[in-house]
Amino acid sequence: MLGYFRRSQIPKRYGLLCACVCLSLVVQPASAQFAEETLLAYAVNVHRTPLQPWPGYGIYLGKGLFITAAHVVGRAWLTRPKVVIARAEYPTQTVKEGSFDGTDLTLLSVDENLLPMRLRLRRMSLCRKPPWPGEQVVTVVPGGIVRSSVIAPERIPIGARRFNTAIEDVARTGNSGSGVFDSEHRCLLGIMSRKISGSRPWTRYGKTEVHDIAKYFVPASEIAEFLPGDSELRSNNSHNSKSPWSR
Repeated sequence: MLGYFRRSQIPKRYGLLCACVCLSLVVQPASAQFAEETLLAYAVNVHRTPLQPWPGYGIYLGKGLFITAAHVVGRAWLTRPKVVIARAEYPTQTVKEGSFDGTDLTLLSVDENLLPMRLRLRRMSLCRKPPWPGEQVVTVVPGGIVRSSVIAPERIPIGARRFNTAIEDVARTGNSGSGVFDSEHRCLLGIMSRKISGSRPWTRYGKTEVHDIAKYFVPASEIAEFLPGDSELRSNNSHNSKSPWSR
């Protein structure tokens, strides 16, 4: 044991090995944390006009394009959505609009020349591998990152099984329009859409109570299909494989 050696008695090679191991333990977590924090630059707020009472989020893809959940925007011709970056609002054009009951995505564009320089050169890639149960992910909103994991589809109530890409930690993770990321590869795994709830007996009063089980996110494969066919981002993010959970 090293405790029995005086410093001068410890061979130099052992001291060097110890120093390298300790440095590795310090640098690796810090490096992973830094990688996660770089994702914050892609997260924005999405405001309706007039401003809605709940927060809406979106993710920057590049080329002036922002992806969010369709229900965050609603009917764009009526809500006139704006992208908010560092408290500055930017008017948008609607490139493509989905629906809450269909594909819960809406693609907005902002004149790229108006965006901050730190954002103009960024490009976010979509994850090519489908999410798998137990996969460690992070959800990102402006100013906030929360770690979570993908849940197995059999944990989702049968009536909601079509929403089979979902994460845990319902109370802490980002809400509608926020991004779900594979932090290791720094790619977008999906856009948060809705909570999945279930009911259970409440034996004290002989009634049932509703409880939150998971949060469904629209997966990257659907985002890739949603992007316009003539979009440069579409060609760079084309997906040939779908989730093994898809029916």
